[in-house]
This record gives sequence, C-alpha cells and structure tokens, in this order.
Amino acid sequence: MPELPEVETTRRGIAPHIERRKITAVHIRQPSLRWPIPHTLESSLLGQQLLDTQRRGKYLLLRFPTGTLLIHLGMSGNLRIVTPSEPPRFHDHVDIAFGNNILRYCDPRRFGCMLWVEGDPLAHSLLAHLGPEPLGEDFTAEYLFKRSRKRTAPIKQFLMDSKTVVGVGNIYANEALYFSGIKPIRKAGTVTRKQFERLVENIRFVLQRSIEQGGTTLRDFVGGDGQPGYFKQQLMVYGRGAQPCKQCGKALKEIRMNNRTTVYCVACQR
Repeated sequence: MPELPEVETTRRGIAPHIERRKITAVHIRQPSLRWPIPHTLESSLLGQQLLDTQRRGKYLLLRFPTGTLLIHLGMSGNLRIVTPSEPPRFHDHVDIAFGNNILRYCDPRRFGCMLWVEGDPLAHSLLAHLGPEPLGEDFTAEYLFKRSRKRTAPIKQFLMDSKTVVGVGNIYANEALYFSGIKPIRKAGTVTRKQFERLVENIRFVLQRSIEQGGTTLRDFVGGDGQPGYFKQQLMVYGRGAQPCKQCGKALKEIRMNNRTTVYCVACQR
C-alpha cells in the first residue's frame, strides 16, 4: 500500500504540472472504486483552476475555488502525468486534463477513492479524526509518551493507528523501531520518554529519507513521473526476514502482527 512517503512523492511529482492550471476535460472510465466516484464530478471540475495540492496522511487534496478533490491511492494505485497521445491501460480509470498535461489515476484493485468535498476538507469524516502529521511540529516525544500510558497494544500497532499519528505505515514502523532499538511487540505503555525521543527522531528520519528516494517500490508503486521509488534498497529489516542483521549479524525474526509482516532483530531491539 502506498504510504506517506509514496503519497508525498506523488504530490511533489504532479504539482508542477497541474497547479494554477485549468481543467479542460474529465474522463471517467470506471467509477466503481471503494466509494463510487460522484456522477457530478465532471461538472464540478470542468473549467476550474487548481489552486494547490496538499497532503493529509495518505490522502491527496487538490484544492479548487469551489471545493477539494480528495484522492486516496488505495492498496496499489498511482497518479502520474501523461501526454494526450499515451493510451490508457486496463486499470487507468480516470483522466483529468489540464491542457496537454493529463493527470491519470490508476488503481488495479479499485480500493482507492476520488471524492468531491465542498467546505473544509479537513472536516470530512475520512480526515476529521486523524492524528498529527509525523513531520509536523505537533508530533513530539511528549505527545507519544502521554498518549501511550497504560496502553497494552504492541508499540508497532500503536504507531500504525492513524488516530495516534498519520502515515507511519508498516514499512516505516518496522524501520523506525529498528533504528530506535525497540522491539515491535513490546507494549506501548512500557516505552520510556527517552525512548520516544529517539523513536520520533527515527520516524522522521526514515520518512524523510524515503521521500528523498522517491518512496519505496515493492511491487506496483510509481511516482507522478511514472518512476519507481528507490528506498527499498536501503531497508534494514522490512522484507529481510531470516537474513542477517546489518548491525549484529544475527538472523532477523519475521512474525505476523494484525496480518502484517513484522521483522526485527532479537538482539538489537528490546
């Protein structure tokens, strides 16, 4: 699933090609996504100038004078800029034309969404209850420490709860916990304030580094320029179960938590 770095990479990739430009055409080939694309979307968008592109968690927000296009990439979707001469592929469900720059939405599993929101998009039910941004000022060790007290859920599960913090998905939770020396199965309420200070730093570190590398491509993801992300080559634990730890050499342990792959070092993480 595209996580925060992949969504931010997408936003940065498409923004220069569509911001401050007017929509000249909308072509919806397949409206049946996780939630059906509104049948009024074409009339809502045509002729409007895109003010800017924003991101909230894993959602993209394309702001127009009369509303916001709320987009989620689902399990394996992507947005890319193409030319009018490039024919759509089987899973390319929506084209939004900004003159000769076509914003093309691809979603093989059709688990994403494309919704039109009038008024404050942050008040929408999909966004209203989200936690702070991990790269923002509100995300601090003190915040995590206070929120985690008496919590018996594993620390990895705690971090992946979007009400705690947005965008720290499976890959990056694995990596940040490894760099912080914290075992992912450890109860969140037992993590100390000092350990949370290190964890916050490492969450920011792995997210920023992944954004710089264009995200992590494990299978389907491509950025707005159609290119894969290269952070996969720098992963320390995720996808490396049974391989040697890059710090101590012992075999990494792989388990399943909430039906998600979890990899950690039994020696380096406690």
